[in-house]
Amino acid sequence: MTPASPGTAAEQAADRRPAGRRPPGCPPRGRLVEVDGVALYVEETPGAPGTGDPIVLLHGFTGSTATWEGHREALARLGPVIAVDLVGHGRSGAPEAVDRYRMERCVADLLALFDRLDLRRVRLVGYSMGGRVALHVTLAAPARVACLVLESASPGIADPAEREQRRRQDEALADRIEREGIAAFVRYWESLPLFATQQRLPAAVRKRLRAQRLANRPRGLANSLRGMGAGAQEPLWDRLPELDLPVLVVVGELDAKYCGIAQEMVRRLPRGRLAVVPGAGHAVHLERPEAFIQVVGTFLAAPGTPAGVKPGASGSGTSAAG
Repeated sequence: MTPASPGTAAEQAADRRPAGRRPPGCPPRGRLVEVDGVALYVEETPGAPGTGDPIVLLHGFTGSTATWEGHREALARLGPVIAVDLVGHGRSGAPEAVDRYRMERCVADLLALFDRLDLRRVRLVGYSMGGRVALHVTLAAPARVACLVLESASPGIADPAEREQRRRQDEALADRIEREGIAAFVRYWESLPLFATQQRLPAAVRKRLRAQRLANRPRGLANSLRGMGAGAQEPLWDRLPELDLPVLVVVGELDAKYCGIAQEMVRRLPRGRLAVVPGAGHAVHLERPEAFIQVVGTFLAAPGTPAGVKPGASGSGTSAAG
């Protein structure tokens, strides 16, 4: 995608207008914002008057702002909501240079985007890959994040040999995407055991999810794997104790791998809480949307209050949405 042009003076002024300053109830407003030569697509949903810090939503790999359809409106009761297409995804730019997708560049882009949108402090929500990005953003600029929600996310791969193996696997998958195209890749992606529980979703929901994945471009997805895949990023396990802010870790009870990761994360997070959602797999927001909104909304409304959270070991917590 060609980066957005600077535009007229009026358009530049609109880019600098604080997010969410339109009347509540308006549909999301989408626009491209140029950051360091790459156009990032954002959708802004106004919040109710007098609500708290803006809520920023980061999707997972193959996702886009469309990931949060049906959730933005519910969360807007708590404040302005800004959904972002990460680099290489959705309607954001997909540069040729792999270096442009490195995690540190992605973090710098988002912090610059926050400045462009006048987001001084945010409540940050990330799903899967977006959760890894959200962790890096928070550690890079903790004063900019009031609280953090990590859905089915990981701090990375601690073991160097395992991390290198994953990097090689991601490189091979990136090559395959470029060689075979998006349609073939999406068929493969949907068949992974990680997403097996999504086969129970209504046909209309699965159709929308497939359309969202198919809307991506081969280069964007391939370079995302090469630049900020789990094998390419710095593991953050040892830095979790630095996060002295409220963190909610959300996971589906049917996602055994990420349940284990989530429990270990909460043990290391000074103010971490765990929400295990029954009947959900990896994509909790998609498979149990009402439960997701309940547990995430309760946390975002009062992140410093351990309401509905049972005390656990090491000052952590465990919560379940029924």
